[in-house]
Amino acid sequence: MTLDSNRREALNRFVSQTLTGDFAIEVASADASFRSYWRVLPRDGGATFIVMDAPPDKENLEPWLDIGARLRKAGLHSPEVLAVDREQGFVLMEDLGTRMYLAELDDSSVDALYADALDALLRMQTEVDPASLPAFDEAFLTVELELMPEWFLRRHLGHEIDCDEWDVIELAFRTLLTSARGQPQGFMHRDYHSRNLLVVDHGSPGIIDFQGAMIGPITYDLASLLRDCYIAWEAERVEGWLESYRLRLQHAHLIDTHVDAARFRRWFDLAGLQRHIKVLGIFCRLWYRDGKAHYLADLPLTWRYVISVARRYTELAPLADLLERALGGRDITQARDEAVAR
Repeated sequence: MTLDSNRREALNRFVSQTLTGDFAIEVASADASFRSYWRVLPRDGGATFIVMDAPPDKENLEPWLDIGARLRKAGLHSPEVLAVDREQGFVLMEDLGTRMYLAELDDSSVDALYADALDALLRMQTEVDPASLPAFDEAFLTVELELMPEWFLRRHLGHEIDCDEWDVIELAFRTLLTSARGQPQGFMHRDYHSRNLLVVDHGSPGIIDFQGAMIGPITYDLASLLRDCYIAWEAERVEGWLESYRLRLQHAHLIDTHVDAARFRRWFDLAGLQRHIKVLGIFCRLWYRDGKAHYLADLPLTWRYVISVARRYTELAPLADLLERALGGRDITQARDEAVAR
């Protein structure tokens, strides 16, 4: 990851206006958007900081600043902000470190780490103010779902969708939309998973990539965490976390006592399925449109989630049939030769 000389000079100037002394700047991370993150290392060995570079012609800083403040007000650990340059699209913030959940998770650590993540999730759902956030409504859900036919089926698999197949897709999408809108709605991080949570010394977990927060279905963030696109757990373990969280939601009066385990499981399954259908499209778009090839390697786990959940419900099984026919015997991680990134 590099910055052109003018952007690099502007970033250095922004940091110099806030921090004293000499410092070096190195790559921290990038995400699936146009944002990038840079670690500021004082040469005197003092505390490090992070600079977010969000080019103002491509990214809007205000949602990130707004949601981060709401999380901190609720006692959650989003990065403290030290300085902002809205005109140039820079934010200097607390460095939450490099201990991403994904690298820390294993059979011996997952229960404790997920306990922290689920505690934080419950606090988000009970204490973060969702006022004025956009709604995860039918129009938005539909746009997300339609990423899959365009970028996964057509661009990645080269599968042209006929009229009968469109009927199958639209019926499945209607089932998912109905389930999402039929759940209690509240604050939703919308990308709550192991690459957006960090192990920190105080106030764990650190929470990042929250700028897309909306008002949406109560099981969506739970499905993002427990059916993570980057790591999977055995079904029995997931079932235990799921049931425990259902009871906590009832105790917090976020769901009615008549929402039994079967109904909650359906909500959870279908919220996760909607997310994973979207992700099939996004991971492919990140290559064919944006040239970020490494996301193709993450397709198999998302594919398994989609097929296994769709097969669990009679009305969604035809979608699984369609997707399996379209894939055939191909390696899902391999790009089409004739569909080069651009």
